[in-house]
Amino acid sequence: MNSSKDILIIGGGIIGLSLAVELKLRGASVAVLTADSKQPTARAAAGMLAPQAERIPPSPMLDLCLQSRALYPAWVEQLEDITGLKTGYWRSGILAPVCQNEPQEKPLLSNLNYQWLDGDTVRQHQFGLGQEVIGGWWYPDDAQVDNRALFRTLQTATKELQIEIIQGNAGEIIRQGNRVVGIETTSGKLQADRYVVAAGAWSEQLLNVPVFPRKGQMLSVCVPEDCGVIQPLQTVLFGTGIYIVPRQDGRIIIGATSENVDFTPGNTPAGIQSLLAGSIKLYPELQNYPILEFWWGFRPATPDELPILGASAWENLTWATGHYRNGILLAPVTAKLLADLMWEQKLDPLLAAFHYSRFPESGKFENGK
Repeated sequence: MNSSKDILIIGGGIIGLSLAVELKLRGASVAVLTADSKQPTARAAAGMLAPQAERIPPSPMLDLCLQSRALYPAWVEQLEDITGLKTGYWRSGILAPVCQNEPQEKPLLSNLNYQWLDGDTVRQHQFGLGQEVIGGWWYPDDAQVDNRALFRTLQTATKELQIEIIQGNAGEIIRQGNRVVGIETTSGKLQADRYVVAAGAWSEQLLNVPVFPRKGQMLSVCVPEDCGVIQPLQTVLFGTGIYIVPRQDGRIIIGATSENVDFTPGNTPAGIQSLLAGSIKLYPELQNYPILEFWWGFRPATPDELPILGASAWENLTWATGHYRNGILLAPVTAKLLADLMWEQKLDPLLAAFHYSRFPESGKFENGK
């Protein structure tokens, strides 16, 4: 197989597919090489769009996240129009409960929309909070999307837009001088004018770039049928080391551990126990809800926990990797800024903070570790 396109994207996760759709809508011919259509990275997420609840400090990263959050409503509407599917986008807001013996530190960003709710007010805002909750910070502009539904919608959009999806594992990157001229894969040699590495936690296996897996374990429960309402939890609860994300269909997602265990698969009793204990403390009713599912995935982390975006050491290869905890949130802005760069030759100054050269070893790119 030899697919000659304007752009070949290596990686068929949320980031790779988002960029493929954006480039195709701008007129590029695009192919996506994907090794696993199930995409475990997309599963290791709850779909929170939470730059404020995450308390990202004033920085280019916060600017990137806020810009992406602002893009979300129009972005998902466009995808839903293309596919006829729903992404589960819900501007539910996010409540960060504060428990006894926890600091009530005020958010750093006074210019953004937030509010402190005292003990009585926070319970009026969300019924059923644990006894240890003494108040909480309310972030009405933070939101959520159903990450699995979003992934299915992006997959369907690639079909509707006739974007070529190639199943296979990436192998050797073939280079001549400062250009990439092809890539060996299990589906044969592939060629394009330009290439994008969007392989998530697996990027370091392809090229010498400091991206490594950080495992996240998660579980879901469902609201019992005799509860009287489909979903009594009407906002995301963002606690210390725990988050509880309600879906409008009655599911509740609980996550997530953060483990440096390479690509070790599987759920563990310790991981699941920590999630259950933390979530029941915040919202005790969860102890009575039936468990639906356990799963895990691998977030693509970098040493500074910021993504690697934009130009590489080769003039026709672009980085779109290392999004760590914020891949779902950053999908629309990554697609926009990199499509601007690759297709319009427009370099957003914001990309400078995410350039690969901030890592001293990044200039020494070789295939493999």
